[in-house]
Amino acid sequence: MAIATADPLTGTQPLTEAGIVRKVAWRLMPLIMVCYLFAFFDRINISFAKFQLQSDLGFSNVAYGLGASMFVVGYVIFEVPSNLALYRVGARRWIARIMISWGIATALMIFIRTEWHFYVLRFLIGAMEAGFAPGILYYLTLWFPASFRGRITSFMFVASAFAGILGAPVAGLILGGLNGVAGLAGWQWLFLAGGLPCLILGALVLTRLDDRISDARWLSAEEKDLLSSRIAHHNRDIGDHSLWGAIKQPGFLLVALVYFLLQVGSYGLNFWGPDLIKTASGGAAASVGFLTAIPYLCGAVSMIVIGRLSDASGERPKFVAGLAIAAAAGFFLAGLFDKQIVPLMIALALLGSGIVASIPTFWTLPAKLVTGVGAAGGIALINTLGQFGGIVSPVMVGWVKDLTGSTTPALYGIGCLCLVAAGLLLFAMPESLRRNDRSV
Repeated sequence: MAIATADPLTGTQPLTEAGIVRKVAWRLMPLIMVCYLFAFFDRINISFAKFQLQSDLGFSNVAYGLGASMFVVGYVIFEVPSNLALYRVGARRWIARIMISWGIATALMIFIRTEWHFYVLRFLIGAMEAGFAPGILYYLTLWFPASFRGRITSFMFVASAFAGILGAPVAGLILGGLNGVAGLAGWQWLFLAGGLPCLILGALVLTRLDDRISDARWLSAEEKDLLSSRIAHHNRDIGDHSLWGAIKQPGFLLVALVYFLLQVGSYGLNFWGPDLIKTASGGAAASVGFLTAIPYLCGAVSMIVIGRLSDASGERPKFVAGLAIAAAAGFFLAGLFDKQIVPLMIALALLGSGIVASIPTFWTLPAKLVTGVGAAGGIALINTLGQFGGIVSPVMVGWVKDLTGSTTPALYGIGCLCLVAAGLLLFAMPESLRRNDRSV
């Protein structure tokens, strides 16, 4: 869509929807991506610290799995209230508050000495970070038309892949190179590196983000009008529901179930990928870190490609289902080759291409159901229900490994759950979710 804004003789180019979206993306997405990179690193740094943490503090696999899961417990309890507060207070101030508070809580991890210290601080980090990801996802629906959200959401989640691509090697170098420096263990330096930069990023959010299109002084009046009208056009058949109204929408709870299943797979990779690589390779922390980056690199490439393809086709559920099937194949192959490093890395590359890329494509679905406060609370509730997968996955895999000495049975189980998610997406979704974005 294009509108003329000046006499052609002046050389002024007509405004286009794509041009304005590009301008908005360059303004908002770099900072959002960096913030999300640290948010995702905050979730997975515990997996990199696992070996040193268990060695120094004597934690069992069950204690580690429970502590890792306590993050999710705090997150899910406070997620919906946090996003409802964001809707009332405004994204700029609330997202900044989230980042500063979780950065402080993460840095405090250097003081843990007992299992209970571990559990309490992990819970606190989750509570402080609650609402960040769904808050950002809701924020993006205010700025980008539906036909662009696949690639825009993918760019946001590319940051999560880069948290693995860059975070894994950096974590390995910190764990190996700073261990013992200034009397701190490598895992303590790792938590400082994850927490303190968030204080600076929180301050940048306050100065760089705007709550609404109407607040953006860097857009002209014509640009604001065109962008607002396109978003309103895409939302014309979607009701502005309350949270309860959102829950009652056909397909809402089904979408939450799909996200739960995908998150079981995602956390399976995040928490146990380094453990699988360490066991198969016997390598040092730095080499394990570099190998762990491979699945996330494949996921980053897959995100960008699938984001563009899903925007072009508008067939969102089919793309998410295909990625879930790829993830299932990766889990099955990882279980089959868990002691052989080369085929294991091929399996993890396939797994990363599927499960890492499935998340941003999935998040184009909830905006088909709700807008307004229903979207703010509904997106948070879907994310909350999905995050229970982050409780089930690490505890289940840790319990199976302690019981059998192997992660293989748990990997097969997670692969089956990914297939269930694909089946629901292909055969159980209501018409509102099957609606092609290109037709609106």
